[in-house]
Amino acid sequence: MTQYVSKKDGGKKMNVSLEYSKTLAGEGAILLLLSLVPYAGWILGIIGVILMLRGMKELSNYYQDEEIYKNSLTGVKFYIIALVAAGVAIAAITVGVWSATGFTFTSGFVPTVGFGVGLLAFFAGLIIAFIFYVLATMHLRRTFNTLAKKSGEASFTTAGNLLWWGAILSIILVGLVLIFVAWIFATIGFFAMKPKLLQQYNPSQYASPSPPAQPEQGKAIDSNGMNNVKWAQSETQGRRRI
Repeated sequence: MTQYVSKKDGGKKMNVSLEYSKTLAGEGAILLLLSLVPYAGWILGIIGVILMLRGMKELSNYYQDEEIYKNSLTGVKFYIIALVAAGVAIAAITVGVWSATGFTFTSGFVPTVGFGVGLLAFFAGLIIAFIFYVLATMHLRRTFNTLAKKSGEASFTTAGNLLWWGAILSIILVGLVLIFVAWIFATIGFFAMKPKLLQQYNPSQYASPSPPAQPEQGKAIDSNGMNNVKWAQSETQGRRRI
């Protein structure tokens, strides 16, 4: 059963489907896993990022929490910066080695100024890439934690934790394995999401306030009435005796 949530956007009303949202995000996560495929992997990865961001936007609308999409978008931006920094680092060390070998690998290695600059740029690029990669993972972890709270799927919490430790340990092979496993848990979480329960109607919330304590007043009136009856009876009996 497909559940829709109505949301007003710019004065217009739109329906957000959970099935559509989680399918987009899940397919994006699968394509990110397939980004390791040789040659065509980078294309699959780009498509996966686009689908996942679109799915996060829809989920953000469904749960009415903009932080889901904002953290995802910020994380992707930081990932791009990390990739650019890593690319610059690789290009710098390549040019430095070429400079030290006379731009040919057949001659001997002679340390040059170009090699020193390339080496410094290489380490600087790696440090910048590592910092932004950790920042990107931190934002994605926030996204997954929010999804775990909204949907009740513990797989998102596991995915966020694995991504975080994978980023910290990315300098060794273990970190890359943790990142791969993290996206597997994220994929499972997306496809296992269930519609949120609608708020049940509680009649007590709309019950009218209880009337004032009329029974006690009634009792008081009844007691006064009984006293009047008894007084009338005693007066009648008194007149008869007379």
